[in-house]
Amino acid sequence: MEKVSILWADDEIDILKPHVIFLEQKGYEVVTTNNGDEALDLVVSRHFDIVFLDENMPGLSGIETLEKIKIDFPNLPVVMITKSEEESIMEDAIGSNIADYLIKPVKPNQILLSLKRNLENKKLVSEKSTLSYQQEFRNIGMELSNRMNFQEWTEVYKKLVRWETELEKSKDDGIIQVLQMQKDEANTVFSKFIEKNYLDWVGGKSDSKPIMSHTLFRDKVLPYLDKNGDNSLFVLVIDNLRYDQWKAIQPLIEEYYRVEQDEIYYSILPTTTQYARNALFAGLMPGEIRKKYPSYWTDEEEEGTKNQFESELLGEQLKRFGKNIRFSYNKILNLNAGKRLVENLPNLLENRLNIIVYNFIDMLSHARTEMDMIRELAEDEAAYRSLMLSWFEHSSLFDIIRYIAQKKQQLIITTDHGSVYVKDPVKILGDRTVNTNLRYKYGRSLKYNAKEVFEVKNPEEAFLPRANVSTAWVFARSTDFFAYPNNYNHYVNYYRNTFQHGGISMQEIMVPVITLKPKA
Repeated sequence: MEKVSILWADDEIDILKPHVIFLEQKGYEVVTTNNGDEALDLVVSRHFDIVFLDENMPGLSGIETLEKIKIDFPNLPVVMITKSEEESIMEDAIGSNIADYLIKPVKPNQILLSLKRNLENKKLVSEKSTLSYQQEFRNIGMELSNRMNFQEWTEVYKKLVRWETELEKSKDDGIIQVLQMQKDEANTVFSKFIEKNYLDWVGGKSDSKPIMSHTLFRDKVLPYLDKNGDNSLFVLVIDNLRYDQWKAIQPLIEEYYRVEQDEIYYSILPTTTQYARNALFAGLMPGEIRKKYPSYWTDEEEEGTKNQFESELLGEQLKRFGKNIRFSYNKILNLNAGKRLVENLPNLLENRLNIIVYNFIDMLSHARTEMDMIRELAEDEAAYRSLMLSWFEHSSLFDIIRYIAQKKQQLIITTDHGSVYVKDPVKILGDRTVNTNLRYKYGRSLKYNAKEVFEVKNPEEAFLPRANVSTAWVFARSTDFFAYPNNYNHYVNYYRNTFQHGGISMQEIMVPVITLKPKA
């Protein structure tokens, strides 16, 4: 194995000879110089893994040498060593993107620790994460074998998301496959849990039930509206935001906001925009919306946008709860709409409540299915999170969040449903009137194996619209997706390993609702 190569530039390098010998005995190669000019020549002429740089050298100073190194070698770690503890010198060094900062006199073990922190940190973190998950694997397995309630399922899902994001930094493919197997097992058990409890939850037959789409505003938004005084409350609904995607963007948002509550609520079935998001804004289940506000509901088989009355439904919900307040509703479907909203944000501060619906992630999910280039960029779960994070960092959505934080306004971030990476086809038959979604189907002439689906023969029990007397609804579980026998292989190959929503999985149903307070 090739030795780690260190360049150490210090005008008192002779005095540091014992430190150099110590590092060489530890297996490092150390090249020394006593001035900045020679350090620059050495960096250009050969490869170094890390540079130790004295801040106070005569001639070209450490700061000046650092700046020149970073022009051509921006990723080369540089550790600044100085006798001074002056804050301005520290700020200059840190602002120049140093890897570490040590105060003289340095001890050999300080140097060794800095090397491990900068050169072996990823390896050490990966090994520690792998070991920790191996210990946690058994605990999660035992939890899955117990009869858990919805709160306990929330905690298990949070653990799995945590390990997924931790272990993706690891190069241990074996442990990542073990985690994927445990996620699949958890989704199988979770599907059974939902099938056993869902109808009781929505039918009001259970005293212990989670916050769901149709109760989210009542339980999470209105209480904050009440205690927010005359200030403006912003609710940002990011369509199709999974909990793991929230955890990916959380560090960026925490530069401006402090997380007060990081919670999960349960999306209703089907886990799609038409049903879950209409329920969210109406505070009612889909069947109730269709019955109470028929002019605000469009059935799937009818032409027209299925979510065009969200603002009206929200207004009716606020009236039912006696909230006679000024509110705004804004839906962002493209880049220009986002830019226009950023420009209009000062006017929204006059409202007590501002709703912003942002549709990018749902569009990304569909584009990944239909466009080969996007599918390659977001090949798996980790790459999909990374692509979403990269977009978010440069989006008008992030501009909106920063502006709201600057104006010290309360913010709630949530979504309507998530999506799941589908792998396993389930055969189904139906006529032309059957809907096209891959994770749920409804119609008169459906034929399927009842053991392979969650079957709702009486739509009224699930508060779903009934098109006719013989309409049944079926939902795919875990990572399944529906496929017709006709042209089966082509259909399966096209849709396998895509992100879909509408059915039952942890990723679709358990979604984030995050309460944020602006930093002072």
